Amino acid sequence: MNTEAIIIQLNKLSKTSNLLDIQQNERTEIAELVNEYANKFISGLSDVKGFQQNPVTSLSIDNKSSTIEHLLDIYQKEVVENGINAASGKHLGYIPGGGVFTGAVADFLAAVTNPFSSVYYASPGAASIENEVINWLKKVFSFPETAVGCLSSGGSISTLIAFTAARDKHHVKNERVQKSVVYLSEQVHHSTQKALRIIGLEDVVIRYVPLDEHHRMKSDELLHLITKDVAEGLYPFLIVATAGTTDTGAVDPLNEIADIALKHHLWFHVDAAYGGFFILTSRKHLFKGLERADSMIVDPHKGLFLPYGVGAVLIKNATATLHSNYYEANYMQDASEDELIKSPANLSPELTKHFRGLRVWLPLRYHGIEPFVACLEEKLLLVKYFRELLKENGFLVGTEPDLSVSYFRYPFAIDSDKKNQQLMKEIHLDGEVFLSSSVIDNNFVIRIAILAFRTKKETIDRAMAMIVRCLHKIK
Repeated sequence: MNTEAIIIQLNKLSKTSNLLDIQQNERTEIAELVNEYANKFISGLSDVKGFQQNPVTSLSIDNKSSTIEHLLDIYQKEVVENGINAASGKHLGYIPGGGVFTGAVADFLAAVTNPFSSVYYASPGAASIENEVINWLKKVFSFPETAVGCLSSGGSISTLIAFTAARDKHHVKNERVQKSVVYLSEQVHHSTQKALRIIGLEDVVIRYVPLDEHHRMKSDELLHLITKDVAEGLYPFLIVATAGTTDTGAVDPLNEIADIALKHHLWFHVDAAYGGFFILTSRKHLFKGLERADSMIVDPHKGLFLPYGVGAVLIKNATATLHSNYYEANYMQDASEDELIKSPANLSPELTKHFRGLRVWLPLRYHGIEPFVACLEEKLLLVKYFRELLKENGFLVGTEPDLSVSYFRYPFAIDSDKKNQQLMKEIHLDGEVFLSSSVIDNNFVIRIAILAFRTKKETIDRAMAMIVRCLHKIK
């Protein structure tokens, strides 16, 4: 093909390819329609159900163009009105966040400008925002300035990064794997076991440390297990504690566990994905010892109420973290002179990633920290209020929670578990407020998880009315 033919073909292709770079008037029209939709959605949250489930029917990609109005209509029916309404204050089932609007604004800006935030050389400002968020987190959790960290998609990837560093620091590989021991609580999040499997430690010995009546790890039992394993020639190397379990909201005795980890030279990791930001509240005393951890994770998309997709990990051992994640490539040679820890990619499995730092940085700079702390204190009080209402209506509630997760069941005289399961089913069918279930101490229970920033007293009142309404259907 000669030059003239190439130019003719390029001109033809350009007419079609330019359709992706829409003009300002069309951008304005789309933005106005989306903004109108967003305002209508947020304004109507108090009037919609917390949960409903319908079959998905019209999301297939047929390679035909559609109007933005048509696509918003499909999105509303197939996504927003189907499943858990996670932006609503009525999401009291799993660990909600809610998605503050300023976080959405940050995501819009990040997507439009599209900086490559993983490498300092590529975007010094974006990488610096990511690093500033990590620096702020180090101050919040009293980690040293020499600690490293990065923002991830959530607790699962954060755990993966921390455990890989622990594995490499303690040289857990080859024949040593099967003699290495990890100590967990039965209340630990399942991403812990998943991460161990992914990083090649599926065959380690896992010890589940007994819990006390408040579902916290018993430190004396932990010490006993470690001492016994050392005597038997095994290699204890990792303790995983939790600062806010998802089932019961319990915080393990972090300071006592830190003492044990220090004495036996174990890596001490704390999963604070759900509960970590309660350190900013009146419950700060529960987190004593967290600052002594070798690594920790926390999810801003939980305790800071941001849109899903932003977790964080802090690790004190920079050498081990870089060993696990840093790798040189010829095509990246222009960036090789940067300080290693300035580039988030050197501390994570991810190279290309979303510019997550902006969705944390912008809301914190816009609102300040006070409204976030007030929201957290409010949730602590709301769970107390909910528990009192439940007791007044004849329900059994679990032990006093450390944070904002609790559970309850109705004391049916016959087939109590089966009846509570029926109650859970009726609650889901009703859908006014979304709750979930679990099994605790061999009993089927219904969970309360209060963390959405839009959850208010009125939400709890409606939840209680729904529970009573559903109870009458099966009594």
